[in-house]
Amino acid sequence: MSNRVEHIFKLQTTWDGGRNDASEIHCENLSTTVSIPREMGGPGIGTNPDELLLSAAATCYIISLAAMLERSNVKARLLLQSYGIVHVENNIFTYKQIIHHIEIYLQEASESNKRIAERLALKAEQSCMISKALRGNVEITVDCKIAE
Repeated sequence: MSNRVEHIFKLQTTWDGGRNDASEIHCENLSTTVSIPREMGGPGIGTNPDELLLSAAATCYIISLAAMLERSNVKARLLLQSYGIVHVENNIFTYKQIIHHIEIYLQEASESNKRIAERLALKAEQSCMISKALRGNVEITVDCKIAE
């Protein structure tokens, strides 16, 4: 007997116009304007695919880490700053790297909790669904700081 479950996420959008126009995207819990970012010669209206990819990777990572810490009975406050790096060469845009800078503020800063938190900070990136989807195409690194 299989335990397989499939989740389907739906996004709707239309695009009227050319490269320098904007559109609306709508999902069950997200509605926003999208366009090409100013840095890439676009109008910079609303968000853009680069920010959305970074947002997906960052939120998947922090949720995975929070769940792992909870299962390990390590109480912490997490502060994440993530960077997406896009290279442009010969007018070809490539999403090269995502860097997660995670600060973990432990409620109980025992040596054991510090070791667990640091190990899980790296493991969360390996197990996050979005990281897995990007693996082999985008380098993802984690810089972890345990704070008290």
